Amino acid sequence: MIMLRKSSDRGYADHGWLKSCHTFSFADYHDPAHMGFGNLRVINEDRITPGSGFGTHGHRDMEIISYVLEGELAHKDSMGTGQAKGAPSGVIRPGDVQRMSAGRGVQHSEFNHAADATTHFLQIWIQPNVQGIPAEYEQKHFPAEAKRGKLALVASPEGRDGSLRIHADASIAAGLFDGAESAELKVDPKRKAWVQVIRGEVDVNGRRLGTGDAVGLVEEPTLRIDRGVGAEVLVFDLA
Repeated sequence: MIMLRKSSDRGYADHGWLKSCHTFSFADYHDPAHMGFGNLRVINEDRITPGSGFGTHGHRDMEIISYVLEGELAHKDSMGTGQAKGAPSGVIRPGDVQRMSAGRGVQHSEFNHAADATTHFLQIWIQPNVQGIPAEYEQKHFPAEAKRGKLALVASPEGRDGSLRIHADASIAAGLFDGAESAELKVDPKRKAWVQVIRGEVDVNGRRLGTGDAVGLVEEPTLRIDRGVGAEVLVFDLA
């Protein structure tokens, strides 16, 4: 079974400084038919205007992944990230992926400090398979050549193949597809897959998808991505 989620059907919020599209129910957008998919709880496509951002706020017991498309996102947290003394800078740019395991609790902020550039990124929440652990932070760069014409693992439970390590029964792969480039992935029938098109156009199992569109796959043995036109996709393997 293939479930289509069109970009135009997503929830939308305009806060002036922040414009956000919600694939699943979030904040003031409530849609009982789209509360998540498996253990994938949130995919927000956010655009932050120059000189603004999310002030300090808290999270707990959630795996939070940020994937930047344009601009920069500056992260600071109560673990010391973004604050000197050898801690990670917390600044992520296109090609970077950031993982914050909120664990038993963490305070953080996210800002676009640019004077004239919008920050465009995806904020992803996945429900963890452990609770009450110490909060953790990690960021890595995945160059375009590693994703060109294939699905490159960017997050997994074991941190395998150089990916970020998340405390969840899930993995995330990213790919870039143009023309004849394609990828095929076998899907465990006991699991689910979600494909989010970040930009461009691409076929997923024969269905044409555009920027912001997504499909969920249940009991589909194979996932095939092809006929891309400037396409960038994220593929989630989910419990």
